[in-house]
Amino acid sequence: MLILLAVAFVIFAALRPSIFLSGTNLRNIALNSPEIGVLAIAMMLAMLTGGIDLSLVAMANLSAITMATLFTAMAANDPGQAEQMFPVIVLAGVAVGVLGGAINGLLISGLGITPILATLGTMQIFNGIAVAWTGGKTLYGSPEVLTGIGASTLGGVPTLFCLFVLVAVAIGVVINRTPLGLRIQLQGANPTAALYSGIASRKILMSTYLMTGLLSGIAGVFFIARNPTASADYGASYVLLVIVIAVLGGTNPNGGFATVFGVVLATLTLEIVSSGFTALRLSSYQYAIAQGLILVAAMAAEQIKWRRRRNRKPVLQPT
Repeated sequence: MLILLAVAFVIFAALRPSIFLSGTNLRNIALNSPEIGVLAIAMMLAMLTGGIDLSLVAMANLSAITMATLFTAMAANDPGQAEQMFPVIVLAGVAVGVLGGAINGLLISGLGITPILATLGTMQIFNGIAVAWTGGKTLYGSPEVLTGIGASTLGGVPTLFCLFVLVAVAIGVVINRTPLGLRIQLQGANPTAALYSGIASRKILMSTYLMTGLLSGIAGVFFIARNPTASADYGASYVLLVIVIAVLGGTNPNGGFATVFGVVLATLTLEIVSSGFTALRLSSYQYAIAQGLILVAAMAAEQIKWRRRRNRKPVLQPT
C-alpha cells in the first residue's frame, strides 16, 4: 500500500508539478483526508466482523445537522452562551452517531438482520430524517472554536489531520491490543468457531456497530469543523469511496482481517488520486470510474492471493 501511495504521488507530481506540489494542494489533501479516513476506519470495523455499514455517511450528516441546529438555536438567544456550550454541542453530535450505531447494532445483533440490508434500511431512514429536518436546505452555523480547529495547523499540518491520526491510533490499539479487538477479529474470521469458543457474538456485533456509530459522529464533527454548514446530501459519494478505501487498505470483506495503518495509507492514496485528477482537469465522473476500477482490481487481487494460499496448502496423504 505504501508503494502504491508513492507511485500515485510521483505520477501526478510529474504530470502537473506546478499545481500538484503546491503548498495549497498538499494542505488540501491533508485537510480532506480526516473525514473520509474516519468513515473508512468505521467501514473497516464493520467489515472486520464480516458485515458492512452503508449508513455511515447518513449518520455523520445527522450528527452535523444536530450540531448546526443546536448552535443556531442557542445563538439566536445568546451568541456568547452558544459559544460557551461548544463542548455540549459536540457531545450531542457524537451522541447522535452513537444512537444510530446502537440502532444498527440492535437490528443486526438482536434481530439477526443481514448487515447490508439493515444498514441500507437505516441509511434511507437517516437520510429521510435529515431531509425532513432541514427541509432539503443547507444549515449554516458552527461554534467559532470548532471552525477554528478546522482552520488551524500544528507545525504546518492541519489540526484535523492530527486528530485523524489520533483516532486511527486509538482504533488500532483497540483492535490489536484489547480482548474486544481479538473477539471482533475471531467473530469475522469464523463466527461458528467464535460461538463454540464462548464468544458472545451478539455483544461483539453490538459493540462493533456502536463504535462505527461513534466514528460517524466524530466524522460529523469533522464535517462541520472543516466547513460550518450541514446538509442531508453532503458526501453523497463517500459510501462507495470508504468501501474502496477499506478494501484497498487490506480489509477482508469476508471478515477476520484488517489493518488500520493500511486504511490510513489507502485514504491518503485515494485523496492523492482525487487531487491528481483535479490537477489534470479530469471530471468527477472519470474519478468515479477510477474508484470502481480500483475496487474491482483490489478485490480481484485479494481473490488471487487467497487462491494461491489455498493451493499452496499441503495435501495430507493417507498412511
